[in-house]
Amino acid sequence: MFRMSTDIAIDLGTANIIVYVKGRGIVLREPSVVAIDKNSGKVIAVGSEARRMLGRTPGNIVATRPLRDGVIADYDVTEKMLRYFIDKANGKRLLFKPRVMVCIPANVTGVEERAVKQAAIQAGASQAFVIEEPLAAALGAGLDISQPGGTMVVDIGGGTTDVAVLSLGGIVISRSLRVGGDKFDEAIVKYVRRELSLAIGERTAEEIKMEIANAYPDGSAPARMQVRGRDLVDGLPKEITITSDHIHEAISDNLALIVSTVKEVLEQTPPELAADIVDKGIVLTGGGALLHGLDTLLARETGLNVFVAEDPLSCVAIGTGRALTMLNVLNAQHKRRLISKAVRQKLTTADR
Repeated sequence: MFRMSTDIAIDLGTANIIVYVKGRGIVLREPSVVAIDKNSGKVIAVGSEARRMLGRTPGNIVATRPLRDGVIADYDVTEKMLRYFIDKANGKRLLFKPRVMVCIPANVTGVEERAVKQAAIQAGASQAFVIEEPLAAALGAGLDISQPGGTMVVDIGGGTTDVAVLSLGGIVISRSLRVGGDKFDEAIVKYVRRELSLAIGERTAEEIKMEIANAYPDGSAPARMQVRGRDLVDGLPKEITITSDHIHEAISDNLALIVSTVKEVLEQTPPELAADIVDKGIVLTGGGALLHGLDTLLARETGLNVFVAEDPLSCVAIGTGRALTMLNVLNAQHKRRLISKAVRQKLTTADR
């Protein structure tokens, strides 16, 4: 029996894809990984099954992440991945194609935005819309951004960190930093290789990050974890003990970049909105918000209260789903932003 179509919201993350179906809530949450046969171009596996193949595939199969730093790195593979998730979430027995809304980093280029929309259309959407991640995160966290008051959101995903001040349903000022969970994993791999002479993979680095990483050591005894890899001295398998102090040192540069970006946005926030943020504090969303001690680090560095959203991993997907019911409002705001941007560019050119 065929069913009518419905609206779908997709948090198209570098590390994970979360799919929200209108009226049903979140229906899928899987890694953004695709395994492909290089000889035939056929998709072997998508999501969790493909992630288990990372670093373990034979020569003719490659497990890859088609999204890098929050944007599409491989268009064809992204399209196949989107089609798989849309079909899995909504089923193939539909009378009409679904409308799809996809979240994007705040400061993507027009070319990158069009690529996301086109990929969604090619994957089976009747219409494709996009929404900036900080706006979706705020909606998903249950924040009231419709009023004339400043709200600050820091969304730390797998590929990007978006820092934004919101007011009257739109973004007043934002910065998008291509640092996120993946960069933390890469830093851990490099540190363990350089300082401990052990070769580990991305999956192991992610497990270390989730288990013992600490953004703000509190002086207590460091957490410890047994890690297996390949010894770079003799090339044999080896197990060593890694502490949270090691991992803090490994990710400290990336943490400093996030802190400096938050401070930069605060420095450029209009005074009235800055006063509102003093009252409301900063809200953390995204998987990176779960990094132990990150809220304490940002609170110490900014002097503001910092709160972690109730369900930081799902905020962007939930907010994107809620935005599906606000398309008219969001489209009007988008047009105003385009006009404002064009005016600023014209003035800048005239000044030259």
